[in-house]
Amino acid sequence: MITEAKRMNQISEYFFSKKMKEIYRLEENGLNIINLGIGNPDILPPNGVIQKMKEASELDHANTYQSYIGIEELRIAISNWYWNLYQVRIDSNYEILPLIGSKEGIMHISMSYLNKGDKVLIPDPGYPTYSSISKLMEADIIYYDLYEKKGWIPDIQSIVDKNNMDNVKIMWINYPHMPTGALINLEKLEKIVFFAKKNNILLVHDNPYSFMLNNERPLSIFNIKGAKDIAIELNSLSKSYNMPGWRVGMVIGKKEFIHNISKTKSQMDSGMYYPIQIGAIEAMKNHHEWFKKLNVEYSKRRKIIWEICDYLNLKYSVKSCGIFVWAKIIDHKVNDYKWSDNILKKYHIFITPGSIFGKNGKGYVRFSMCCPVNILEKAKNRIYS
Repeated sequence: MITEAKRMNQISEYFFSKKMKEIYRLEENGLNIINLGIGNPDILPPNGVIQKMKEASELDHANTYQSYIGIEELRIAISNWYWNLYQVRIDSNYEILPLIGSKEGIMHISMSYLNKGDKVLIPDPGYPTYSSISKLMEADIIYYDLYEKKGWIPDIQSIVDKNNMDNVKIMWINYPHMPTGALINLEKLEKIVFFAKKNNILLVHDNPYSFMLNNERPLSIFNIKGAKDIAIELNSLSKSYNMPGWRVGMVIGKKEFIHNISKTKSQMDSGMYYPIQIGAIEAMKNHHEWFKKLNVEYSKRRKIIWEICDYLNLKYSVKSCGIFVWAKIIDHKVNDYKWSDNILKKYHIFITPGSIFGKNGKGYVRFSMCCPVNILEKAKNRIYS
């Protein structure tokens, strides 16, 4: 009998993978399901991006293997993008590694730095992939609590008081935060950087939501002086330029970090498809006007979701950003999984239960804005009727 690796006992199938199978079965039975659960941008990339990709696909070398570190033009475009939008200078030769999606980067970073038994600090609530990959690496997870009353910002003193920092190798942070949409300011971000430096922890900032409905200055971890000594940053074009299926991400950091991660990455893929790199370069030429236009659309969508939340007696913050609305179920006795299943059964609308993001997500739900206004109006009318 051929058995799976023991590490597979540490994880289960991704929640959204299982849920989409359930939704497909419902649709096969004739139901029209409105999916407000998954953050899958539905809007087209900026004008000209797809055309540039098409033109690149006709070139003789388009279908050949590409550089493991991306073409030079893409790394330069990423460097310029960081300067234009974050006012951060990045060396395109040594401090950038393009990725086939930033989710891939979570695996590469973990494989490059975690040994069995190393400790990893992971936010609760937070992106489930941080946990699943840490488990695959056989690392020991320390969940640090994020609470609404504290603005979903880590309490560093509480982390230190509750845990032994010996052998903590990586700390994951994510601002603007997913799933809550919470922002962090420079002062609080600086405290986290100081904590990581003091304890010799690799600080990884997962930063794909900087520009979505963010009325504050978009922040990179490298806006903090000295952060490059101990921090790396993941970023992505999936949400910023509506290119989720293109799988274009990046990891930014000092030369030594990037070199180490690239050793792992080069064992696992053979570079990004050339036309996609050309399309990504074209996309990143779009800055403030692009995001202004995009956010006008997301504002319209968010308003409808807020109206749905009001009708369903859910509490939300009007100050949050990103492409989700994070809402609290007022009735503390209601289980968020059951609440979500009931909405799916009653109205044929899928809304994500907050518990999938950790124990501190219990009693919350998450709405995605990745649905056109007319579909959101349809969802609202179903609930109102």
